[in-house]
Amino acid sequence: MRNGAMVFAGISGCLAVILGAFGAHYLRDKVESGSLTAKDLDAYKTAVQYQLVHTLAIMGVFLIKDRLPLYNKTIGLLFMLGIILFSGSIYILSTGSITGLNFKWLGPITPLGGLCFIGGWACLAVSAIKQKEVVKQ
Repeated sequence: MRNGAMVFAGISGCLAVILGAFGAHYLRDKVESGSLTAKDLDAYKTAVQYQLVHTLAIMGVFLIKDRLPLYNKTIGLLFMLGIILFSGSIYILSTGSITGLNFKWLGPITPLGGLCFIGGWACLAVSAIKQKEVVKQ
């Protein structure tokens, strides 16, 4: 799982930088021309930010897996699912006006991705607490 997670993180980080540059240059011009709203661009930027943060979190979780092994795979999977569901759905939804793709049905997917992020962070906290208890014994 560790290698798979690092491959995912590498690809995700690369895509986040590409998508961030796309938003900063191409999509910003679309806002200026009126074919994309500022609100959509803000949502897009949020998706990039969350993708980058959680890509780094995936790397961090697996780099310290020996120090904090409990729920390690679950945390990584939740963060990966969060990136796909949260960021992915926002990318598609926020660019619908310029792609012509109407995927409004993806709207309910975004909060599921957010719940995955929350679940991953909660599992990390529980793992740290339980690890501390094991060390005390």
